[in-house]
Amino acid sequence: MREINVQQITDAVKQMCISANLYLAEDMECALKNAAEKEDGKLGKQILGQLMENLDIAKEDKIPICQDTGMAVFFVNVGQEVHISGGSLTEAINEGVRQGYTEGYLRKSVVKDPLIRENTGDNTPAIIHYDIVQGDRLEITIAPKGFGSENMSRVFMLKPADGVEGVKKVVKEAVMDAGPNACPPFVVGVGIGGDFELVAKLAKKALTRKAGSHSDKEHIAKLEEELFTEINNTGIGPGGLGGRTTALAVNIETYPTHIAGLPVAVNMCCHVNRHMTKII
Repeated sequence: MREINVQQITDAVKQMCISANLYLAEDMECALKNAAEKEDGKLGKQILGQLMENLDIAKEDKIPICQDTGMAVFFVNVGQEVHISGGSLTEAINEGVRQGYTEGYLRKSVVKDPLIRENTGDNTPAIIHYDIVQGDRLEITIAPKGFGSENMSRVFMLKPADGVEGVKKVVKEAVMDAGPNACPPFVVGVGIGGDFELVAKLAKKALTRKAGSHSDKEHIAKLEEELFTEINNTGIGPGGLGGRTTALAVNIETYPTHIAGLPVAVNMCCHVNRHMTKII
């Protein structure tokens, strides 16, 4: 049994909150750079250039890539040989968020009650998804999620007979409905399977995968490639002003489902697809 003190977790989460909001992940920066090189539309190329310039300014001036520093979303793999000492794991993560967003001068966007709308003042509570895994390590992935793109996300409860073509139809429908409102170019996270609530988690988790990576399931990797091509043929383009770069990546995660269902979720994300992982 390996012991991890909560202070170590809080310190790690604090730094992750700041770093993820100031520096875009390497895979996303590469995807953006590649898109800028391939984009042949004059306006689209100009906008992608401005997005690259924004990343440079954020690095140099140590300011957030985007003013919407999002809700702090975490995927935490807890090794079953780990013992958390000194307090609660959930409270340790929330304390790290509190310190990171306060000391990092990041925008606080969380309200205590969805109807009363009073701001918590420190961007807590975070949204935390736990999985118990083998081993003696704690793996924490942060994915701060802004709501310009989150608001354009969708869940569809399809019939099994809708099949792969039905999946493609609703994913493209979600993308077209999002249009310029989700700040393209997008990363499109897709969940397929499970049930109503799990499919949305799958779509969110898909956004944490490296841009350019593919599913290890051959038929899903093929679907990712097909959707990527078809979405980039919609003409939405950077900023919704036209061009060939509408998607930077399409990532799909799947899970077994019921014989009577085919759940599909689409979690839209702008080019500021923030994610980073730390292992303790």
